[in-house]
Amino acid sequence: MTDEEPSAEDARESDDAGTAGDTGTRALDAASADRDAPLAAVVAKPRAEVATAGLRAEGVYDDDRAVRAFDADTVALPVTSAPQETAVRRVVRQPDPEYRSRELADYLRERGWSDDQIATAPGSWAVVGSVVLVDDGDYHDDAELGDALLELHGNADTVCVRSGVSGVHRTPDLRIVAGTGDTETVHVEHGTRYALDCATVMFSPGNQAERARMGEVVAEGERVLDMFAGIGYFALPMARAGADVTAVELNPEAYRYLVENAQLNEVTENLRPILGDCRDVDATADRVVMGYYGVSEDASDGRGEDDDVESGEDADASETPRALEAFDYLDAALDALEPGGVVHVHAAVHDSEVPDAVAGRVRDAIRDRGREPTVDAVRRVKSHSAGVAHVVLDVTVD
Repeated sequence: MTDEEPSAEDARESDDAGTAGDTGTRALDAASADRDAPLAAVVAKPRAEVATAGLRAEGVYDDDRAVRAFDADTVALPVTSAPQETAVRRVVRQPDPEYRSRELADYLRERGWSDDQIATAPGSWAVVGSVVLVDDGDYHDDAELGDALLELHGNADTVCVRSGVSGVHRTPDLRIVAGTGDTETVHVEHGTRYALDCATVMFSPGNQAERARMGEVVAEGERVLDMFAGIGYFALPMARAGADVTAVELNPEAYRYLVENAQLNEVTENLRPILGDCRDVDATADRVVMGYYGVSEDASDGRGEDDDVESGEDADASETPRALEAFDYLDAALDALEPGGVVHVHAAVHDSEVPDAVAGRVRDAIRDRGREPTVDAVRRVKSHSAGVAHVVLDVTVD
């Protein structure tokens, strides 16, 4: 009950209900055929919010079920037992309850978080295999947040807070806040299995659609050079589609998983992993994937909030970001690419540069190297950071 002045609806509720326990008994007796069905408390629609607060305070509100309309003027609030303190019109059985997907806020509320504290919780997070990754933030309690996420995602066993990446090999900066602490896992997307350690190599769930697309654009037997393969982000879907893929990776830790993933996905016969600098690799290709990118000088002072270049290679960390650092590798890409072949150039650029400005810059850079390009498409992969888009350009080069 509340200390507020009773409204007309409150009075009616009390008059109709008598005591909540008596009302519940009468309703339950009338519904004996559904004696195993869960309970609901019927209240007038205008009182739904106040009554819900009262039922929560009693500890009888059922968060697992949805609120349902009972008739034109009332709603049925889900309860675990008949309320003894909150005035309701009736307590009934629900033979066809509507269960709802529980949200993170539900689990945090059960841990005593107030609405203001729940407001500090993340609005999104990534689930990579059995590991939940949450961006760093000013949360009320990291450990309780982690426990709630583990309860929300029953198949996960570790929760980590990530604070970006560092170093030439873009090593993730993680701290474990809940669970077993095991950051090594196998993540599955569209049938492709990615073994990785979230604490040592990068994985961007936001690139999922692009990874799947690369498995769809290649033809069986097509020769592909993946210049920045990482753990096989794009190489594995293409190899699984039957392409003959040369996958080059500079980071020894990522390369180790690249080799393991080739075996895991049974593509060792058509995926050739190479540890080293892609500029030193002699290859001939019908398609080249340049998954590494820098940030446009006009777009950001750094690599952005996500820092999720899915590659082990990087420019000197002391250098000022330059427009499309991937151009440093364009000579090697064009040397490998057969006339009529396709190169996929990834870039992080200001939203204002998409699509025309970035397409023009890529076109000019290829022409400067004596080849004739046709920009077939400029595709947004995801938001890289505020005002900055991660894009990929599909370019046919004669």
